[in-house]
Amino acid sequence: MPQQIYSPFTAFNFSNRNCFLTGQPLSSDEEKIQVFPQSLMSRYKLEEQPFKLLDESMASYKDLKIPCSAQINQTFLEPLETEIAAAFDIGYEAVKKLDELILFQWAGKLLYGIIFNEVQSGIKLQHSKGEEFNISQSIIHKFSNLHLMLQSINLPIIFEDFKPYSFFLFKVDNNIEEFGYRDEINTLTFSLRIKDFGLIICLQDNGANEFYHKEIFQKIKDQTLHPIQFEEFCGRVFYSAYLFNRLPEYNVLPAGDEIYIEAMPPRGMSSKPLFDDWMNKIYCQVLETFWKNWGFLLFEINKNPEKPMSFLFNPDGSLINGATIELPQ
Repeated sequence: MPQQIYSPFTAFNFSNRNCFLTGQPLSSDEEKIQVFPQSLMSRYKLEEQPFKLLDESMASYKDLKIPCSAQINQTFLEPLETEIAAAFDIGYEAVKKLDELILFQWAGKLLYGIIFNEVQSGIKLQHSKGEEFNISQSIIHKFSNLHLMLQSINLPIIFEDFKPYSFFLFKVDNNIEEFGYRDEINTLTFSLRIKDFGLIICLQDNGANEFYHKEIFQKIKDQTLHPIQFEEFCGRVFYSAYLFNRLPEYNVLPAGDEIYIEAMPPRGMSSKPLFDDWMNKIYCQVLETFWKNWGFLLFEINKNPEKPMSFLFNPDGSLINGATIELPQ
């Protein structure tokens, strides 16, 4: 008999008495793990740093925890965290050798941990007002699918001829003291820029964003990027993830001791393109946010609406060498 898939959104179970990954009952409310790995928090002194939740309440990085059984943590999550931490300590060359799926699982656990805290916070807030907690069906659909994919950490799940994510990895000439983290919960998009690398993962798009940016990615993937170049590509991906207009659907097929997950065709019954129209005006607003460290303003970025400012490409389309960019790291 195959092990059972756990679906926390079916009964909307976000209690601290159940393991976030398996749903199994825990011995106490204190059986928890950190959302952000201790290795990252220690290296970048994040423990006491503020982390803003969607309801505008503030937590610290070390406050963000999720309920997890000791057995699941020791058997599956600690080895995953240890493998990732060892690669991160070395940098780009070691990260490049990791299996993409492991990085997806690691990033997915982190992002789902934030989602878990957001949902708990939202439930408490609404209940304090005597109201039911409401969340859109499309968001529940995305979060449920992410949790389903995460169970590839502890269950014999096989993705049948597809990968549920888009993955981009670059060598980046970072300030080694900088911790560059960003996420977008609604689109399940994640980026991390530390050490000498930058990583972007769209966690629930079945590779659509990777295909969408294929031409640009092929041009720049083997270059060492200036941080502003990485953030520019990051802005492109975060914006296209917003434009992606499908909710992926899956068939879950138990077979013997294994569980196969099959992706349904993304077009479904619609002839509409997978992505809404790209609008440079909105992209420039995104870019202003991603370039905040360098102080570029919207009117500068959007001076030529047909060709927004770029540190990746010259006006003739040729690639800009990151080493020639004279901006702070």
